[in-house]
Amino acid sequence: MKQIAICENHLYQKAYTRGRRAAAKTICVYILGDKKARFLRAAHPMKQTVNRVGISASKKIGGAVARNRAKRVIREAYRLTDAQIGIKKGYLVVITARHAATVSKMQDVLRDLQFCLRKLDMLASFDNSINDRTAANSQNV
Repeated sequence: MKQIAICENHLYQKAYTRGRRAAAKTICVYILGDKKARFLRAAHPMKQTVNRVGISASKKIGGAVARNRAKRVIREAYRLTDAQIGIKKGYLVVITARHAATVSKMQDVLRDLQFCLRKLDMLASFDNSINDRTAANSQNV
């Protein structure tokens, strides 16, 4: 599913000043609760709560090609993390690229993103009852 981007500058500023922060070698992640999550859920075709994601890369990390590559790699890492593990919904997620993101491989950025999201307690936890049922089924077989 396509991500909803953060388009307003004031939302980036709120995430930077009021949000929780976790940093790694290649990226820095800011998390802030989204006050419009309820309205976005009503407008969503499948009535699901979603995150609004903003990816930022300053001129300090390189030229346009390097910035676009860093943003592309971060976007893919976020997509893979959401698909494989799951990310809690209803938040503003701002991911800032660092200089190391321009020269790192995709797996490094993915590992750093998962580390930051785990540190911020943003990875979706699996339902214990489902895990208990699958464990019981495997013992019965």
